[in-house]
Amino acid sequence: MAGVLFEDIFDVKDVDPEGKKFDRVSRLHCDSESFKMDLILDVNTQLYPMELGDKFRLVLATTLQDDGAPDDGEYNPLWEQQPSRADQFEYVMYGKVYRIEGDESDVASRLSAYVSYGGLLMRLQGDANNLHGMTIDQNIYLLMKKLAF
Repeated sequence: MAGVLFEDIFDVKDVDPEGKKFDRVSRLHCDSESFKMDLILDVNTQLYPMELGDKFRLVLATTLQDDGAPDDGEYNPLWEQQPSRADQFEYVMYGKVYRIEGDESDVASRLSAYVSYGGLLMRLQGDANNLHGMTIDQNIYLLMKKLAF
C-alpha cells in the first residue's frame, strides 16, 4: 500500500507497568507477531479502552489517502466526504517522528523510532529493515483496530 511505512499485528503484554500517571491515558507494552518488534504506546483510554491481552492491527502511514497521495498535514473538510484509509480503523492519531536511535551490532542493526502524537508517545523498536522509511521530523499517522479473538 502506498504511503504505508509499517504494518503488523500486536499483542498487549503489559499495561501501565510503571504505574498510571494520567487518568485517561495508559501506556501499552506490546509485541508484534510478524516482525518481532517491540512497541510502547500511550493511548487515550477514555476514547479507546485497551486491556491486557488485546490484539490490534497497527499501521503507520504518511497519508490517509488510499492512493498514497501526500497530504500537507492540515485538516481538509472535504476528507469527510471522501473515503480514506482512516475509515477502516477505530483509533487514529497524527504526530511527528522526533528521534531515531540505532543499536549497531555484528548480527543485525536495531532501530528505535520515537513519535509524539500531541504528547502521547510511541516507541517502535526492532530490525532496522522494518523502520527504513522513517525519518526525523516526518509527519506520521498511527491507525489502530482491535482484532476479535
